[in-house]
Amino acid sequence: MRVTYGTAKGSSSSNCWLSASCPCSALLCVHQLLLIPLWKQQSGCGDEPVVWDYHVILLHVSSEDQNFIYDLDTVLPFPCPFDTYIEEAFKSDDILLPGFRRKIRLIRADLYLKTFASDRSHMKDANGHWQKPPPSYPCIETADSKMNLDDFINMNPKVGWGSVFLLPDFVDRYGRQS
Repeated sequence: MRVTYGTAKGSSSSNCWLSASCPCSALLCVHQLLLIPLWKQQSGCGDEPVVWDYHVILLHVSSEDQNFIYDLDTVLPFPCPFDTYIEEAFKSDDILLPGFRRKIRLIRADLYLKTFASDRSHMKDANGHWQKPPPSYPCIETADSKMNLDDFINMNPKVGWGSVFLLPDFVDRYGRQS
């Protein structure tokens, strides 16, 4: 299997921060080793996964019977019906070794907008050089922080904001109830 490592234009955390002004929730998809396989990504090759260190998408919980995912890096429809996105982009944790099962941190979009901060230091290599060109817009800061990404990608429910779910629990809660 060929694996591509994620290389978004900018960073998904910043891109979603800029897009999160809707009544949505930000989802941080994380694995404890910072290896998140996702399929149907723009930087992917065919039907092989892209492996992200973390990936941020938006969940719109609809008043109808179908929720939607907004992923700025997918080749799937935008927005994408929740169940389609889960089936096509996440696939199932059952196909992964148990040590690579994914978790989701769900944070209300308004809270994400108020609390998320990134100085983009995670986008630099060990020598301080950009791994990819940074976004053209300014770094995101709050009154309290210039960098708190680690609080968002930490999957300990006692750290950071929002709720932490195992992927199957998240799917059970937000997927179509048939």
